[in-house]
Amino acid sequence: MYFPAYRPRRLRKNETLRRMVRETKVSADDFIYPLFVTHGRRVRKEIRSMPGIAQLSIDLAVKEAKEVFQLGVPAVILFGIPKRKDLRGSEAYARSGIIQQAIRAIKDKIPELAVITDVCLCEYTSHGHCGMVIQGQVDNDATLKLLAKMSLSHAEAGADIVAPSDMMDGRVQAIREALDQSGFEDIPIMSYAAKHASGFYGPFREAAESTPQFGDRRSYQMDPANAREAMREVWLDVQEGADIIMVKPALPYLDIIRAVREEFNIPVGAYNVSGEYAMIKAAAQRGWLEEERVMMEVLTAIKRAGADLILTYFAKDAARLLGRQ
Repeated sequence: MYFPAYRPRRLRKNETLRRMVRETKVSADDFIYPLFVTHGRRVRKEIRSMPGIAQLSIDLAVKEAKEVFQLGVPAVILFGIPKRKDLRGSEAYARSGIIQQAIRAIKDKIPELAVITDVCLCEYTSHGHCGMVIQGQVDNDATLKLLAKMSLSHAEAGADIVAPSDMMDGRVQAIREALDQSGFEDIPIMSYAAKHASGFYGPFREAAESTPQFGDRRSYQMDPANAREAMREVWLDVQEGADIIMVKPALPYLDIIRAVREEFNIPVGAYNVSGEYAMIKAAAQRGWLEEERVMMEVLTAIKRAGADLILTYFAKDAARLLGRQ
């Protein structure tokens, strides 16, 4: 039997050789860890659909942030659960809002940790939508003023990066202008540029208490079928001043991540969302798959597709595993 001179298996025969020729390497430096912050002290409210994830009061969120930093993860992204909700999402941009308090507390104790803030009204509004609702519709332009106000309040509290996830048209420009006019020219914007109307967000909505009270978000989040439109959305956000762009979710949209990576010379983030996390956790609990192995396979796939940054609830577990290797 004839064999070719080159045998690919030669470089697969042991772990040392496999590591030496590995094309895609995942590092704790790639991760951003989401934190859900709520009012009170010593509050830890477990999220039923997301094992290992909880709403945390600020004191426990600071403790969690310290652990994240010690594991080598460079950044957290904050989501807030307000004391009360109203039609305008008032706590989203209040100086004493839950996120503003959390930013100050975390930066006071772990100044080297990068604090990113979610900029969206859905957690704060009584109707659960990502913007102002006027006559039963989410009003794009009225929402921009509130998003800019929210971003500015985060910057004033000490946020390192603001991350609008609302999918309103023109919000990157509105936020950039508000930050620049107030002396925050150096605050980057990480825009959820291609955020799809996905069925993978269910567990997050439990964690953030942000389920819409009527209708859905398909009039502003992207149709999952549209790839060319995703590229237009990214182009628009880059033109408006986004410093980092995000594709969300990650796994069903690896093709979009790859296309964005090839087209734009700008850092690309991808959100390994709650549903992607939950289905792995659930299958692992039933013994249907090996959790650590699948976790790393998923994170590697997202990195291989072209993501520079990965928002993932697996950040702590993956960082621990990488630290043992």
